[in-house]
Amino acid sequence: MVEELVVAGVALVSAGAVYVAAAARVVKQYERGLVFRLGKLRPEVRGPGLTLILPGVDRLRKVNMQIVTMPVPGQEGITRDNVTVRVDAVVYFKVTSPADAVVRVEDYRFAVSQMAQTSLRSIIGKSDLDDLLSDREKLNQGLELMIDSPAVEWGVTIDRVEIKDVSLPETMKRSMARQAEADRERRARIINADAELQASKKLAEAAKEMSEQPAALQLRLLQTVVAVAAEKNSTLVLPFPVELLRFLERAQQQQPLPPTSSTPPTTSTPPPPGAESGSSQD
Repeated sequence: MVEELVVAGVALVSAGAVYVAAAARVVKQYERGLVFRLGKLRPEVRGPGLTLILPGVDRLRKVNMQIVTMPVPGQEGITRDNVTVRVDAVVYFKVTSPADAVVRVEDYRFAVSQMAQTSLRSIIGKSDLDDLLSDREKLNQGLELMIDSPAVEWGVTIDRVEIKDVSLPETMKRSMARQAEADRERRARIINADAELQASKKLAEAAKEMSEQPAALQLRLLQTVVAVAAEKNSTLVLPFPVELLRFLERAQQQQPLPPTSSTPPTTSTPPPPGAESGSSQD
């Protein structure tokens, strides 16, 4: 009798162990469990840890609650200014309602991917090329709203949408490069013109100051000679100061001129000897 009880106890414990092994499920920290009993969803959501279900009756469906990073394949489209581009993006989303994500949509990942591709094509058609290249933050926000609106009903929340790359045709790249080069050339010329204008104004002021002080011109000339000599050139060109020429011209004009008259000077000549003797005899 005792042996029969022991065997029955062992059989019962074994059956219980088999039942627990068949009914036990482990839900991870980043997961939530949904129980379908005979095809009907149970209202309670199983949290992380060990949970038990009825073997053969219940079916446990685990839903990942982590943020999912989903790349959006590159989409080709024509912008509003008639430029063909190829744009790819990435979508960050997470499940907020496990029941809606499982019941309302067949595959929420595939649904979000298709919605992202459709919205990306729509954004390309509504935007200009300059907006795609420079104002991506605004486009990201618009793309996020377009995807998030239907995704709310699926129990999914869009965390962020980022446009990764905008591929342009080679002809458009060359045109943009020429445009950028021309713009830089224009700015360089404007800067050079402004520099010449400022330099001319300063030179005019310097000339006005030097005209009032002639000695300043000589000092400036000496400074120029020193600066040229410091370069150790083989040939030194020394400009001749104009003021020195004017000084020599004024000095030449101040010298006295020799006296001049209209009648030639008279000279006295001694009389011949015969003339003197004749006059004495008379």
